[in-house]
Amino acid sequence: MSSRLWVVLGFAACVPGVAQKTISGWQMQDVAKVSDAAESIARPGFKAEGWYTATVPGTVLTTLVDNKVYPEPLYGENMRAIPESLNKTSYWYRTTFDVPDSYRNRHVWLHFGGVNYSAEIWVNGRQVGTMRGAFVRGDFDISSYVKPRTRAVLAVLVHPQPHPGVPHEHTVALGIGKNGGETALDGPTFLSTIGWDWLAAVRDRDTGIWLPVTLDATGPVLVKDTFVTSDLAASHETADLKMTTSLENKTAAAVSGTLVGTVGSQGAEVSFRKAVTIAANDSAEVVLDSSTTPALHVVHPKLWWPNGYGPQNLYQLKLRFEVGKEISQETKTNFGIRKIEYEVPDSEYLTISVNGVRVMVRGGDWGLDEAMKRVPYERLDAQFHMHAIANMNMIRNWVGQSTSPEFYDLADKYGILLWDEFFQPNPSDGPDVADVPTYLANVNDKVIRFRNHPSIAVWCARNEGYPPKDLDDSLRVMMAKLDPTRLYQSNSAEGRGVSSHGPYYWRAPRFFYAFNEAFKTETGSVSIPTMESIQGMMPQRDWETINDDWAQHDMAAGAQRGNEYPLDLARRYGPIRNLADFVRKGQLANYEAFRAMYEGRNAQMFRTTTGVLTWMSHPAQPSFVWQLYHYDLEPNSSLYAVKKASETVHVQLNEANGGIEVVNNRPEAITGAKVKVTTYRFDSGVSSQKTYAVDTVPGSSTIKVALIDVSARITPVYFVQINLEDKDGKLLSTNFYWQNVAQDDFAALMDLPRAKIEASASAKTEGVSTELTLKLHNVTPVIALMTHVQLHQKGSGKRVLPVFYSDNYLSLVPGESRTITIEAATKDLEGETPLVEIDGFNVDVAVGGTSVAVGPNLNAQPEHWPASQLVVLPVR
Repeated sequence: MSSRLWVVLGFAACVPGVAQKTISGWQMQDVAKVSDAAESIARPGFKAEGWYTATVPGTVLTTLVDNKVYPEPLYGENMRAIPESLNKTSYWYRTTFDVPDSYRNRHVWLHFGGVNYSAEIWVNGRQVGTMRGAFVRGDFDISSYVKPRTRAVLAVLVHPQPHPGVPHEHTVALGIGKNGGETALDGPTFLSTIGWDWLAAVRDRDTGIWLPVTLDATGPVLVKDTFVTSDLAASHETADLKMTTSLENKTAAAVSGTLVGTVGSQGAEVSFRKAVTIAANDSAEVVLDSSTTPALHVVHPKLWWPNGYGPQNLYQLKLRFEVGKEISQETKTNFGIRKIEYEVPDSEYLTISVNGVRVMVRGGDWGLDEAMKRVPYERLDAQFHMHAIANMNMIRNWVGQSTSPEFYDLADKYGILLWDEFFQPNPSDGPDVADVPTYLANVNDKVIRFRNHPSIAVWCARNEGYPPKDLDDSLRVMMAKLDPTRLYQSNSAEGRGVSSHGPYYWRAPRFFYAFNEAFKTETGSVSIPTMESIQGMMPQRDWETINDDWAQHDMAAGAQRGNEYPLDLARRYGPIRNLADFVRKGQLANYEAFRAMYEGRNAQMFRTTTGVLTWMSHPAQPSFVWQLYHYDLEPNSSLYAVKKASETVHVQLNEANGGIEVVNNRPEAITGAKVKVTTYRFDSGVSSQKTYAVDTVPGSSTIKVALIDVSARITPVYFVQINLEDKDGKLLSTNFYWQNVAQDDFAALMDLPRAKIEASASAKTEGVSTELTLKLHNVTPVIALMTHVQLHQKGSGKRVLPVFYSDNYLSLVPGESRTITIEAATKDLEGETPLVEIDGFNVDVAVGGTSVAVGPNLNAQPEHWPASQLVVLPVR
């Protein structure tokens, strides 16, 4: 994995002249191999002989893998050989740190961002506190245990969750098996690591210090739990802010001082001051609003919008408490000015509006950010970036498994609304939480920690079920106090028209148009990765046989019907010659299903439906199924199918009734447009071409323009291209479909003649980023189906990952040209010349004069590999 970059926002932020430190240099050992008492381990003289160099932040298993005890667990079937005993023992972590001289005469604080599952913290031979639950912070005043300008010892005894459960091994014979288990008793932990139908069991259950540990110092008064809300005028001309913060006096004498604040965006700041006295060993809540503090009245506010609706502007509130001339503590809180609403006059269903504009929710579910919590900032940024490219505007944080500060920061940055959950799975996937006080403490800290993020739209208590009534009642009271500005939803599958429960398996496009739920929180389809991604996740011996290695990566009997999918694919597109053919046909199936998943909802937008989330948009491990992009960050065709269907202004073919529809997600109407519909015979010749005037498409609506006109002389398999143009002839949206009068038989596509794409590319490097411009031109009289572009290093042949394509998996009609941009980090090219490789369902490449190398991707072509007859249709 690449180097880790973490940003921690605890209650204590940097104070001028007082350095904040990230504590490093950790070692780790199994408690069974350490006979010394805790007091001795946490003293300077202890010799940590034979201990592992620990990965912190990270998990126990990550440390063991980094120390070569075990091979990469997510490759092939390696996880099977790693023992379950890893989740049955506790682990010592130990390090030393210097206490800066600048901390003298101040309170010295040790901050833990997150430990799974519980921990005892020792400093210089004395226990300073405990933690319990993966999602609660630990803040410890260690002033009496350390001295400035000396080296201190920190030892942490980390215990795994009490109920790790017994996982079901994923095999072809046994299938994916039952999700979850008794692990749910423990509540705030990484419940999914026992194994789910999208993740094989992780042997240590992600035990460890999984977020950074930091050190800083403050004066006598802390600035804590700041919460900023905004009241936006209907005109958007003004906004009134309200700020609540807690001042906590850590001394035995009353302290008087001044709370000083500044609020600003992009360098424009206004300030305010308030004198406050805090009693000894007490706290005082300070509440300020625009009626008492004019600086909190904002004129012409810069608003935060979801992706596709406007910019993601953020403000920052800086607070410091001054005692005389000394700064006790200074904090920084980012927030956004936006108004979120959950209902509209003409619907009883959950309908999210932001700043007065209805948002058709199109998003994805995250089960877990990464199986072993290896999530450096750069990787997480790429994942959110790809969701934004796909025109998504929501991520559902299923059971709260992806709770790190960067997750929320990046949701704000990319305009991705969050449906954010607490720590209870479907009741059928595990029992109710047993330790309610620990559960509530983790919920409380999570909400306080992240509630200022404008991206959070919904707090949800449980996946596909209600919490026990007493717990639900407690949560309602808690949420009304901690965050009355947002919707609290008890159940992800019921209430306000919300529903879940799939289906999750691949199906033909027309089936996505039939639904009974307004706001769908889970529905999915199989999503096959690229050839190179599959080759990278398992040894070559397993490429051409659907075996237990495939099952380990989710292709087996289960909710996604992985055991049926290969035959379904062959029935639709013809027998599968080998892995490359499986991938080639899989990308067709990906595109069909994922586009229809969203276009089916487009057809009834704001009439009978207000949102749809795919299960899943993001993989926690290398997988054959639920995902928009692979674990290695290469996008599948699914991502570009969703991007197409989720355009702000969109034209589509209703694959259930043949309607030609225009979708307008903008609040203002589209006027004076026209739709051109061209149908092509199987030989790529034009069968018909018609143009339809579109006088008006009201804001936030879908209208039907016409019915598809298919001549009786059309071939069984035919193609449809639809273009939406504005009154000046500018292309607003284009879409392309392959159809069959018999609906489900596309085996004839194997007889498509080869199309030749003429490609040329240029590159421009600006600092850390390299951008390529690729021009594609179909120079043959044959439709080029699903043209796929992939960036490599020319010398080594390695793929460059991640890469952000403006479009991909393009179908080009005869004579059509298209230009796409390709963005990559310059460092990921490793000094080599970029090489653009191209493949497709029936695509060859003709290379003209070009400043960047372009060529065919032979590896992806079925003819390049021997025939294995990977999937053979049964004889009827």
